[in-house]
Amino acid sequence: MRRSLFLVWGLALGGCAWQPGQGFAVVEPSVRVAYEPLASRAASDGYQRLSSDYQVRLESASLRLSGIELLASASGSGSGTTFDPSRPPPGYSLCHGGHCHRDDGALVPYEQVAAEMGGGGGSSAVVTLAADGPLDLLVPETRAMACEPECALPQTQVTQGRWSVASLRLVGTVRDARVPARFQGERSFELVLPTDTTTEAPVAILTGAVDLPSDRTHPPEAKLRLDLVLTAALFDPVDWGTLVRDDRVLFDENARKALVERLSQLEPRAEVSRGQ
Repeated sequence: MRRSLFLVWGLALGGCAWQPGQGFAVVEPSVRVAYEPLASRAASDGYQRLSSDYQVRLESASLRLSGIELLASASGSGSGTTFDPSRPPPGYSLCHGGHCHRDDGALVPYEQVAAEMGGGGGSSAVVTLAADGPLDLLVPETRAMACEPECALPQTQVTQGRWSVASLRLVGTVRDARVPARFQGERSFELVLPTDTTTEAPVAILTGAVDLPSDRTHPPEAKLRLDLVLTAALFDPVDWGTLVRDDRVLFDENARKALVERLSQLEPRAEVSRGQ
């Protein structure tokens, strides 16, 4: 009798973990993107201090994603050379933020570089997540995401999320805290990326770690919360004094490049909770 009870109990637990016809994991994704003021950078009137002694205050901020790819590691079988971002392969000068700078100026994702090397360390996308419309960074919300082709994952181990930022818009004011000041009073600015609306290339690619096993040993229901936090540190590399024109800031190519570089270095966070 006791043995029968244990058998029924074990079957019941197994039924909670997986049902025939389900994916190995069924992901329920959501995303939240926010600009968060830091107490360590707080100044008066809502401004945030920068490392350059300038101070910035945002009035509106929005970001649009073209997609977040969930990547699974691939074992690879080639030359056996493992891709190491700290040691860019020939033809590349710098690897960071999920991509490498190729000598011809192109930004190439890590997995493509690894595939070119013919060794391990590559990865492939198992699902692409999408969120409709721009995300308000000053009034952040947790928004549900759609899955393409579907939210049921094959048997795999998701290890990374690759974020493609389609556009970024930041509106605010900047002032100088030095005495004597490099310019007087407040100057308004509006940063819009990309400047060329005809291109479909992402403004920046961000990569963050994800620990999402898709197998028969974990409950299939998997809530995946993806978070990205921007702070005033984004503006640290900008030489604001050289950009002031009358009462406004006009961003040049060097300033835009510095901001994109800093944005690309951000690491999104991922939190996975499994169903019972």
